[in-house]
Amino acid sequence: MSRATAPVTAPGVSARDSSRALLAGFLGWTLDAFDFFLVVMCLTSIASDLRTDVEHIALSLTVTLAFRPVGALLFGLLADRYGRRLPLMLDLVFYSVIEVLSGLAPNFSTFLVLRALFGIGMGGEWGVGASLAMEKVPPRLRGVLSGILQEGYAVGYLLAALCYFFVFPRFGWRPLFFIGGLPALLALFVRFGVRESQVWEATRQHNWADLGRAIAGQWPTFLYLVALMAMMNFSSHGTQDLYPTFLEKSFGLDVRHRAALTAFTMVGALIGGVVFGLLSDRIGRRRAMVLALLLGLCVVPMWAYSRSLAVLWVGGFLIQFMVQGAWGVVPAHISELSADSVRGFLPGFAYQCGALIAGIAPSAQARLARQPGWGYSKTMALTAVIVFAVASVVIWLGPERRGRTFGAATGIDITSGGSIRF
Repeated sequence: MSRATAPVTAPGVSARDSSRALLAGFLGWTLDAFDFFLVVMCLTSIASDLRTDVEHIALSLTVTLAFRPVGALLFGLLADRYGRRLPLMLDLVFYSVIEVLSGLAPNFSTFLVLRALFGIGMGGEWGVGASLAMEKVPPRLRGVLSGILQEGYAVGYLLAALCYFFVFPRFGWRPLFFIGGLPALLALFVRFGVRESQVWEATRQHNWADLGRAIAGQWPTFLYLVALMAMMNFSSHGTQDLYPTFLEKSFGLDVRHRAALTAFTMVGALIGGVVFGLLSDRIGRRRAMVLALLLGLCVVPMWAYSRSLAVLWVGGFLIQFMVQGAWGVVPAHISELSADSVRGFLPGFAYQCGALIAGIAPSAQARLARQPGWGYSKTMALTAVIVFAVASVVIWLGPERRGRTFGAATGIDITSGGSIRF
């Protein structure tokens, strides 16, 4: 009997171990998002300094999204073949170096190449970090901890907005990218503070041929996950990427007001992810996600057509509370839908393929907003209504495996008592 299928009795994952894995995944995704949204916040300044136009720098966002599946493919395969920790460490160091080099780019061509390379690093982090964390946390708490993990993205956006608010007016955009080199230090924490996944150790494929066959057997699940993640990425990129530009063009807000309001919306995102993640542990993954998106539909008029600054702040907070509320369920949901032996690869690669499809959102919105009779308010509102409605249908028609015990077929027990401590 092969090791991959032999019964395995392993001690439960300790609370400290699961907490550290969750922290590593959270901080990795936080710093990943921080680095990505620096470009969003600094579009006009980067364009001016590199002697090009805003549309060219906006193209770099699309290029980053386009290369994320490459990173998910590369690092995901490594994670299923060699373990979660080593690929995660390599990825953290790789995209940290690329981010620092982005701040040194002398021209647009160099900057574009570096952002493509950064996309590879960004694409690799989520799937590896999420699989490591979700395989260690208690199944009964997986939803709420999924929300915490996923909202590392919101925290990263929040930190980018805060750095833009405090650092950019005095020092410009380049030092912001030097701060983006911090994830390299996180690799040390993973190296010395996080154990390898017991689920991977018990269910790993011992050669590339077996891994390839295991992946090929998951193609129906993969296709559904790509459709799901395309709609989820449309919901986030459609409401976030052009939001600072929307505030400038539709409401005339200056740099500091745009940064402050964007940061405030990410507070809503952070809270929403945890709230709906917790709710998903009680009512199910699909119900929690659909509820968040349907409530988001109700908020669209307040968000896109605010008649006062106060309502604009409330609308921005609530829309991201709902969008990221649905997103908070994602790590748990798609990890539970994936087979043990391909969890390093399948969720992350599907996620990034969905992100690639949704990468057309910023440029399509920008073009539509320039058309006569449209503008940013109408464009953003229409995008949100269509995407939230279609995403709700895709989620509801899909499968669910809430509370599934990973590695159960091998006898692994990862019920760490439910306490989480560092």
